[in-house]
Amino acid sequence: MSKLSRVAWRPARFVLAAFPIAATLAISACGSSDGGDSASVGPGGGTTGATDDAGAGTGPTGNGPSSAPDAGTKGDAAAPADFWDSSNVPPAQNVMVFRFLNRSNGVLADDEIFWQFKSGAINELHSIAQQPTYDMPANASGRMYFYVCRKGDATCASDPSKTKYYDFIEHTIGPAQYNGNTTRVDAFGLKLALKLHCADGFEQAVGEDYETFAESREATFAKFLAEVPDEFKAAAEPPFAPYRIVQPGAAGFDKGGAHAQYYADFVDQLWAANGITVPKPGPNGDGLGAFPDLSAAIYRHVGAKAGTFDAAGKLLDKNLWKDSSTFYSSPPANYYARFWHTHGIDGRAYGFPYDDVGSYSTYISHKNPEYMLVAVGW
Repeated sequence: MSKLSRVAWRPARFVLAAFPIAATLAISACGSSDGGDSASVGPGGGTTGATDDAGAGTGPTGNGPSSAPDAGTKGDAAAPADFWDSSNVPPAQNVMVFRFLNRSNGVLADDEIFWQFKSGAINELHSIAQQPTYDMPANASGRMYFYVCRKGDATCASDPSKTKYYDFIEHTIGPAQYNGNTTRVDAFGLKLALKLHCADGFEQAVGEDYETFAESREATFAKFLAEVPDEFKAAAEPPFAPYRIVQPGAAGFDKGGAHAQYYADFVDQLWAANGITVPKPGPNGDGLGAFPDLSAAIYRHVGAKAGTFDAAGKLLDKNLWKDSSTFYSSPPANYYARFWHTHGIDGRAYGFPYDDVGSYSTYISHKNPEYMLVAVGW
């Protein structure tokens, strides 16, 4: 799970009690981030990821920068200036304004890309052509869904949320605070990137990088198949393709799947090297919700060295997460997650539960947000 979604089932660093209204809308938080996970469902479902308290935040994780970038202006240096078009953003009457950008390279018209936000009595569903901005109120455990319904597609003509092409972002937003993230914990459906701008001049962009936005959808799927080992290729093949690239558990790594024991040998090495006595995880490395560092170590293939963890699974080596070049260095490793880090802005991604361990995820948190630019690609 990502930072926002896991709050529903285990204690988090931040308390949601101050914001009791659950919302359907996803977001990315400004500032720093660490430790998180996300679990997703279909359109209109529950929330994943950004469900932390709307008043604080921590730093990002992944196969990207050797250390988390300094706070300030962070983003995708390769993107041309007009990619992040902040013109015509009205002043917020609530907390902040979301502006939606069609970045499909001309493949989709503005009336073929839709966004949806639900919170309490609020239920907004519009195309970018109909409403390119939304004045966002404070809300907790929020998701915003994005749908592509092309002209002539009978499956979604009467209801864009019925499309098979969809994705979402997550957030918790307080009266003067933004926390949120993009997520690939469950799947990739549409190219998404966020750029948060705050009153103090802070800006940060997260999500797929400009190179990924610039290429075709077919090229992105082909690149995934070319960059991952055979065990992971089913995630981007039918019946999931051409709609989604799914997380490994949905493509043969969960219980009963052909690769359910993919991580087993490395888990044995990790436990033996450190004398760990807590129960080992199940298929696909699942079941370590109380041990985020152990979980991340398995997926990143690090830590199988004496003195890294104590017997109770607590991290002893505080340098383990400092150099991301050591992550995914050899199998078994979560090459699905590695792909999204490789092709994410600043190397950040949410590729598996607790991928924010070490501060490489797309979670961002910052005070006094003014607007969020949301780029939607194909």
